[in-house]
Amino acid sequence: MTFLDKEYREIITKAVCGKGRKFTQDSHSISPSHRPSSILGCWVINHLYNAKKKSEDTVEINGSYDINVWYSYNDNTKTEVVTERVTYSDIIPLSIKDEKSINNEYDVIAKVIQQPNCLECKIASKGNKVTIEIEREFIVQIIGDTKVYVRVNPNWEKADEDDDEAWDFEMTEDEAKDVKPDFFHKKD
Repeated sequence: MTFLDKEYREIITKAVCGKGRKFTQDSHSISPSHRPSSILGCWVINHLYNAKKKSEDTVEINGSYDINVWYSYNDNTKTEVVTERVTYSDIIPLSIKDEKSINNEYDVIAKVIQQPNCLECKIASKGNKVTIEIEREFIVQIIGDTKVYVRVNPNWEKADEDDDEAWDFEMTEDEAKDVKPDFFHKKD
């Protein structure tokens, strides 16, 4: 059997040609304007990112987010929020790859599985800085052109689309004996 046989057709279509997933934990250090007494809260907002194919085996995601730390100072008598914009670059290896893609033109789809999130926020040992542990997770898909081979039934006869008789919708005797004509009028 060869794929150039008249019983087979080649269909060129867009398909997922590669997949990858990566979980990342980062540590950031922020220097507030006052020496913190305690951490009152930490949150991550304004996450932006874009993805591009880096090599045959990887996708690069470049992004940024804002870290906001609410802290007290002056022996817990005053509070302030410090905000810092953080940028990152994640290289995601493709764990699944289709080696038979037709060309090198790809679309990259990146989806966030875990938005950047604060795992831990604490005052650093020297007391002047705040250390924040952040987690994030992405999955990526590479969409490209590939070939699909489909077997064609050589005995198929083209039926006229308007010809209802070409489709066998007649009820068989076995199906007819199971029909209960008075099921609507039956009272329980």
